[in-house]
Amino acid sequence: MRDGSSTHLEPTSPKTTIPKTTIPKTTIPGWRLILSDAGRLWASRERPFSKVATHAGAERTVDGDTLEALRAETDRQETFAREAEEQAAREQEPREAPASEEREQETPEREQAGRVVS
Repeated sequence: MRDGSSTHLEPTSPKTTIPKTTIPKTTIPGWRLILSDAGRLWASRERPFSKVATHAGAERTVDGDTLEALRAETDRQETFAREAEEQAAREQEPREAPASEEREQETPEREQAGRVVS
């Protein structure tokens, strides 16, 4: 992760096995859960975020110390992506000019502003 919240754990010995009972049996909709050999929980989004969300910084793969922390992080990424997309959509909307600007009076200066003088 770019925000520095990830920690690097020492790898476990190849002979160490993680009991299947420690693998999360719950799901986070739209995300695949992974338990590393070091016992760290990871989630990877099944579908990539939009280009807008990715460019804004949404992370497709996140980690956490607990299932609750992992769920909170995936929720944070989904919210971040949704807000980035909503902001981009707002920026794409045509802006309405205030009524006072719509009715600007034509003046001789304005009439001549676009004319080519020869």
